[in-house]
Amino acid sequence: MKPATLLLALAAPFAFAGETIQLFNGKDLTGWTADVPKADNNPDLPKSFIVRDGKLVSLGDPRGHLITNDSFKDYKLVVEYRFSKDPGNCGVLVHTSKPRVLGGMFPQSIEVQMQSGDAGDFWCIGENIEVPDMEKRRPRKDPNQKFGGGGGDARRIINLIDGAENPVGEWNTMQIECKGDEVIVHVNGKLVNHGSKSTATEGKISLQAEGSEVEFRKVELTKE
Repeated sequence: MKPATLLLALAAPFAFAGETIQLFNGKDLTGWTADVPKADNNPDLPKSFIVRDGKLVSLGDPRGHLITNDSFKDYKLVVEYRFSKDPGNCGVLVHTSKPRVLGGMFPQSIEVQMQSGDAGDFWCIGENIEVPDMEKRRPRKDPNQKFGGGGGDARRIINLIDGAENPVGEWNTMQIECKGDEVIVHVNGKLVNHGSKSTATEGKISLQAEGSEVEFRKVELTKE
């Protein structure tokens, strides 16, 4: 491969405005790496993430994250997902960097919550982001608790509206736009969150295994 071609290939995730990348190819987990802490000393542990019937499936347990090998910035991510059995918990993490910074499992990132009934909440994990009405939308255990991404901080930012999700078993579309220091989230076409002043503006993308089975039929990124 010629040097110029090699350079272009290495830069591909950042290359062209308007370029669309299928992060899940519908066949296997090429382009992703699982980080499941319990598997460190147990290589025979069942997989947390599989491909089944053309869908990427987070089985929920053992708990961990499926992380892209590439990093991205300034993009629109579209994820089509459903809780295939029961309501539960999962998330899409943007601007993922250092692994296991919180609770021995969660990577440094901004989580966009997918938990049933709370889709679109932000959770700050070693990073921070701001929204209007911080005092109202970011619950604190006491007045001295700071807003941040540390273990003792007020990390949750409640979404703007309830009722954006479809009933369990039906497909949902989550769109996450990362533009500079902003993160804008729509669920099924409804604006559910909009943060700014993010302390990270690029990084990998992660999907969670957090106790519930979730199917993904599309994980598509468009460079802006």
